[in-house]
Amino acid sequence: MKPAKLGEGAVIARNAKIGKGVSVWNLAYVGNDTVLGDNVMIGSLAHVDYKVTIGANTRVEGSVYIPPLTKIGKGVFIGPAAVMTNDPYPMGKKMIGVTIEDGAIICGGSVIKAGVRIGKNSVVAMGAVVTKDVPPNTVVMGVPARVVYTRKEYDAKKLKWESS
Repeated sequence: MKPAKLGEGAVIARNAKIGKGVSVWNLAYVGNDTVLGDNVMIGSLAHVDYKVTIGANTRVEGSVYIPPLTKIGKGVFIGPAAVMTNDPYPMGKKMIGVTIEDGAIICGGSVIKAGVRIGKNSVVAMGAVVTKDVPPNTVVMGVPARVVYTRKEYDAKKLKWESS
């Protein structure tokens, strides 16, 4: 299926599977054997490599790098310039993708190591460097990333900020 919105200079591999209502913005790339679920948005200058799966209603902001073999769930937000890796020992012959579960938030400028799993509804703070799995419903920040509070506490802080 053809994307609902295709920006200028965007490239989508012929064998990529594209869901309904997908938007791929200017100069973004979507590689071979990649699957984008319904209503996925890929921002300008993002690079979504081959054999990536992205679930429905996920938003990938500009300048994000998603390497081969990455699996991203539904309803995920990935902020600008976030980077995932897939080679734990560069230049290795064996790669492993990152897994980001449903409802997670990956903030801008964060880096996630190859093979790491980001749990359901977790938050990775801006600029965090994630080297270990993140449990569901937790917020991590820092270099290296460490658990700082729960998703429930994050949501309360967000609500307080928005209402002030």
